Amino acid sequence: MTTHDPEMPTGDPSSNFSAKDCSEVLGRVFFFLDNELEQADCAEIQHHLDECGPCLARYDLERTVKTLVARSCSEKAPDGLRQRVMLSIRQVQVEITRRD
Repeated sequence: MTTHDPEMPTGDPSSNFSAKDCSEVLGRVFFFLDNELEQADCAEIQHHLDECGPCLARYDLERTVKTLVARSCSEKAPDGLRQRVMLSIRQVQVEITRRD
């Protein structure tokens, strides 16, 4: 397993990943967590995480935080607030449509 700081380029010739690789993976980790990537991209990120200890640690941290937030945020917004938010979204959609 490759172990290096994802923020620092590695000077180790046996390392499979550069700091750029790690930055790219960490930049897409939220999309990976939310299953919003194509299967090939998921496989690429999973391979990187399997081989890179520091990136895996960051991924595990983000996954844990996401799980805790989801567990803690089980309250439903009041109907009045939901209606105002939906109205605002519709207004923005209309404005965008008019610009196009």
